[in-house]
Amino acid sequence: MRWQKSSFSTDGNDCVELTRTPEHVLLRESDASEAVIAMDSGELRALTLGIKADRFRKGA
Repeated sequence: MRWQKSSFSTDGNDCVELTRTPEHVLLRESDASEAVIAMDSGELRALTLGIKADRFRKGA
């Protein structure tokens, strides 16, 4: 699989990476590459919107 690093990531190993299969979008953190989250494009869209709206901040 070919993983794509987020354009917001730095040059280090602390990056969010994505790849696509026919059924899912796969998400992982580069320094924990064995932990992969599979979701469909609608779930990825909801996650992205939630992050942009700051809905996942601790205590929010």
